[in-house]
Amino acid sequence: MKKLIVGFFILLQTIIFSDENIGYISSFNILRLGANEKNYKEVGKILSSFDIVGLEEVFSEAGVQKVVDELEKVTDVDWDYHMTSYPVGTKKYKEHYAYVFRADRVKFLKSRGYFKDRQNDFIREPYGADFRLGNMDFTFVLLHSIYGDKKSFRVAEANSLRKVYDYFQDMDKEENDIIIGGDFNLSVRDNGFKNLLSHEDKIIYCISPNLKTTIGTKGLANQYDNIFISKYTSEFTGNSGALDFTRKNYKKARKEVSDHLPIFIEVDISKDDD
Repeated sequence: MKKLIVGFFILLQTIIFSDENIGYISSFNILRLGANEKNYKEVGKILSSFDIVGLEEVFSEAGVQKVVDELEKVTDVDWDYHMTSYPVGTKKYKEHYAYVFRADRVKFLKSRGYFKDRQNDFIREPYGADFRLGNMDFTFVLLHSIYGDKKSFRVAEANSLRKVYDYFQDMDKEENDIIIGGDFNLSVRDNGFKNLLSHEDKIIYCISPNLKTTIGTKGLANQYDNIFISKYTSEFTGNSGALDFTRKNYKKARKEVSDHLPIFIEVDISKDDD
């Protein structure tokens, strides 16, 4: 197993594919997909940089299908998707999770379902599914954390992420690559993540706390989005970042696409170490 290191954190305008053995795994809060009007052509251009994107704030399957249609137009290859069968949240507000992925590079293996939240730790339970990207098998877990009236609500959910990692890790003794991505509504600098980051599996965050990932009306704002991996995901090259699609037109970006940037990690998919 190669040494797991955290390397360069980058804010990119585009990603150039230069090596078929390198893959890109992304997480994106896409802002009420299927409920808000969007520039789907622009969404397709943005997400075409990745092999697989985990989407938060999904409201309809029709919205996901529109994203896939635009991705196919941009890339001229087939894309597929997997979406949760029912939404989670409160009685007044619920969301789906979804994954869109290049069919020529990514295979959907199985759903792992929602985290069994017996202690009601999450307003929206995390969801996991298994994929193969090149030769790399992994479980991709998504979460859109609560914002709530108080920061303490967000901290409480962050404190429970260790349970989520253990839940999905213990499902399959042969699959150790657990990737947790999402919008945590909290900077990774917060002590709320200490419980997860002190895990014996040496879990790390991949997106720098110095890299802002939300879009305000006058500029990039908060560092709320991140991706967590453990020592087992040695396929991680150390490169990660956020793709800035705003062109400094922040109001237009928020209106037509999202108030978040897609974040990503780079992985070596030439072999799987599990």
